Amino acid sequence: MQWFEAIILGLVQGLTEFLPVSSSAHLRIVGEFLPGAADPGAAFTAITQLGTEAAVLVYFWRDIVRILTAWFGSLFGRVPRSDPDVRMGWLIIVGSIPIVVLGLLLEDYITTAFRTLWLVATMLIVFGVLLAVADSYGRQRKPLDQLTVRDGILYGLAQSLALIPGVSRSGGTITAGLLMGYTREAAARYSFLLAIPAVFGSGFYKLIGAIGETDAPYTMGQTLVATLIGFVVAYVIIGWFLRFVSTNTYTLFVNYRILLGLFVFVMLGLGVINP
Repeated sequence: MQWFEAIILGLVQGLTEFLPVSSSAHLRIVGEFLPGAADPGAAFTAITQLGTEAAVLVYFWRDIVRILTAWFGSLFGRVPRSDPDVRMGWLIIVGSIPIVVLGLLLEDYITTAFRTLWLVATMLIVFGVLLAVADSYGRQRKPLDQLTVRDGILYGLAQSLALIPGVSRSGGTITAGLLMGYTREAAARYSFLLAIPAVFGSGFYKLIGAIGETDAPYTMGQTLVATLIGFVVAYVIIGWFLRFVSTNTYTLFVNYRILLGLFVFVMLGLGVINP
């Protein structure tokens, strides 16, 4: 039965990682309704995110290679520092600092207090409303090549809010991008690129710590299967999402977040699930 649960959770991870609906919240919520009725845990969440983030590497492979080549070239004077790809490399580094610092400082809370479903449901609704406000009132004029250091830091701070399940890594950064005046597609694209260092760093950190664990809800084999499934599904979702936001608003995701948050509150109130 645990293999079946791991497969379901892998599907959920792949479907939700890059949508502004919080994959960690979905894993937390879905885990309560599976036969085992258990929290998959922060380690399982972080490791399966390696699979979905690998999908980003494959999907944006050319962009990533170009940015890395230019960035390393600038260190040896072969590429001017004003090159757009060099700037993007530095901005990804700058934007990644907040979540690294806060992730280490708040590690104990991330694995315990932040995972209560009362908080998860609240964050789903609150940040759903914030996304709606940003989508409605953001100017949405600036392309990604106008990204500044200040904006990169603000993006990074928004991403660090995703340490709380229910906020959503992509949701937080996309909301920040829209409020700063970036287009929907630009905000989504930078959100994907910015997540690479944070997710891989967190995933490998948790992977090392999970090796040899005997009390984890899922074995390493089950976790790896979920990670592979998440990779395949996420690759499909990335392409669909970028096409969707280029011509549509985020209303669909806002409504879904609010309804899901209300559903969790009702289930908690009725005692169907445990917080």
